[in-house]
Amino acid sequence: MRRLAAAFVLLWLVVTLTFLLVRLAPGDAAAILVPPTATPADAARLRAELALDAPVAVQYAKWMGGLLRGDLGESFAQRRPVTAVLSEALPISLGLGLASLTLTFVVGVTIGTIQAARRRSVLDPLLTVVTTSVYAAPSYWLALSLIAVFTYGATVWGFPQALRLPAFGLRDPAGTASGWAAVVDLVRHAILPVTVLAAVGAAGIARYTRSTVADLAGAEWVRTAHAKGLGARAVYGRHVLANALPPLVVLLALSLPGVVAGSVFVESVFAWPGMGRAIVLAISSRDYPVVMGATLLYAALVILANLAADLALPLLDPRREA
Repeated sequence: MRRLAAAFVLLWLVVTLTFLLVRLAPGDAAAILVPPTATPADAARLRAELALDAPVAVQYAKWMGGLLRGDLGESFAQRRPVTAVLSEALPISLGLGLASLTLTFVVGVTIGTIQAARRRSVLDPLLTVVTTSVYAAPSYWLALSLIAVFTYGATVWGFPQALRLPAFGLRDPAGTASGWAAVVDLVRHAILPVTVLAAVGAAGIARYTRSTVADLAGAEWVRTAHAKGLGARAVYGRHVLANALPPLVVLLALSLPGVVAGSVFVESVFAWPGMGRAIVLAISSRDYPVVMGATLLYAALVILANLAADLALPLLDPRREA
């Protein structure tokens, strides 16, 4: 209960600080939202309509009162409830993020374990160079590179039709596909963005897994398991990875918020109408209610993921209960 109370206090601090920073940032939302031919009087009327002419303390009290009632307000730019804007974008980001997160851990843990098992061979430094390079590369650069190869380059170089991947949107602009054809079309549109997110994430997980598994592989009980005649697959599968599970689960929990928040650049490059693109558009148009709603969601995910990871550790590591 103390941890839960501390989580609520932390969430309140995050949204309060964000509210103040958003209101104090340069730029006038009313001046951006009015048409270019509008007069200063029109901007003043819109400012009053949006309650932007009130003191910051009054705006904060009004927003917090709505939040306690479950009302995140109305989008300045779209004139729709913020909950409706976020509920449309959230499933797209969750689908994209969960697919990439699954591949991230499957590929990352596999590569990291192979590196730890072959740490005295040429394969280990080679994979280290590859994973470090991918991890250091900006996600938008990787996205543009994949588009250049598998969308534009695939056509120029005469790649098979299966390798000519679409770059933008969720489905064919013609929108004629239905049934399984629509599912296949969606999967083809998802290959490039999921690959970018999974590649960057898997590179980081591989580096973490390699160091964790390598440390465990040098333990006395692992040498004892080898001395008893167990094969490498049994030792790493049943003993080493089982003991590496708690820190990996914590890492998984801490990666969950990135499922929603980490795809800002990728969604912008591939024109996916998810949370990342929604927050970018909201920031550029000074759509304060959407920015605050997205911040509240992001902060809640991060805090709850930390709390869940902390509470799950005793279930995964019996030594912690002693």
